[in-house]
Amino acid sequence: MKDAALILPAPAKLNLMLHILGRRADGYHELQTLFQFIDHCDQLGFAPRSDGEIHLHSPIEGVAHDDNLIVRAARKLQRHAQNGTGADIWLEKYLPMGGGLGGGSSDAATTLVALNHLWSTGLDEDALADIGLALGADVPVFVRGHAAFAEGVGERLQPVTLEEPWYLVIAPQVFVSTAEIFCAPELTRDTPAIKVRTVLERGGRNDCQPVVAERYEAIRNALNWLDNFTTAKLTGTGGCVFGAFPNKVEADKVSAQLPAHLPGFVAKGCNVSPLHQKMRSLTR
Repeated sequence: MKDAALILPAPAKLNLMLHILGRRADGYHELQTLFQFIDHCDQLGFAPRSDGEIHLHSPIEGVAHDDNLIVRAARKLQRHAQNGTGADIWLEKYLPMGGGLGGGSSDAATTLVALNHLWSTGLDEDALADIGLALGADVPVFVRGHAAFAEGVGERLQPVTLEEPWYLVIAPQVFVSTAEIFCAPELTRDTPAIKVRTVLERGGRNDCQPVVAERYEAIRNALNWLDNFTTAKLTGTGGCVFGAFPNKVEADKVSAQLPAHLPGFVAKGCNVSPLHQKMRSLTR
């Protein structure tokens, strides 16, 4: 990171609810979900190169360099830059992979936002979100950087203003396959559509949670443990689970009681992404 010209966060997100309305003709599922960011983030560093090469200097085990969403995002944006500029990129990884926190999508979004700035590409938020959608359904919410009610496959976003509690997030040491959960025959796929106003007034459930809890004992145990202190929820298809607290003191108190086999962290809910907070400070 010492050679980076720009260092930016890639925050985690939580799915505060996730309803599955049905399966689409293309095999994807029609969803309704509520996204909120938390101030627990990966960190990415960027420096421009004059030779047009994209180099990610922080390999991730099991992910080929050219398959990494960070590299793919940089190369997609590069087609719009048209100035022959490349980038050196460094990643400090803090968000668990396969945890339902959106780490890979967030890394890709931060890459798009950072290199659009460094390369003076001049694309607006809509254009960056369109590029992001080609990388993954969750990327646009990170590009746009505001808590949102999402529909479709998660790409149709309506900004919302939510309470910003403190969360205890528990990360059981299991990797949950999103494809496995969405292919599960017992998954509820007929939840009726609701309006955003109803979600904001009454909340909602995660239709994936019963399936994941049944299939993964470690996640079921984490949900049961956290339920002793607050309402425990699964984010996305997991495996991270979380609960809300009115202040950091209460969240820290419960965090201190976590069993040794259940790693976790305390983070603040954010309606404006830490990435966008940092970008605003750079452009003032």
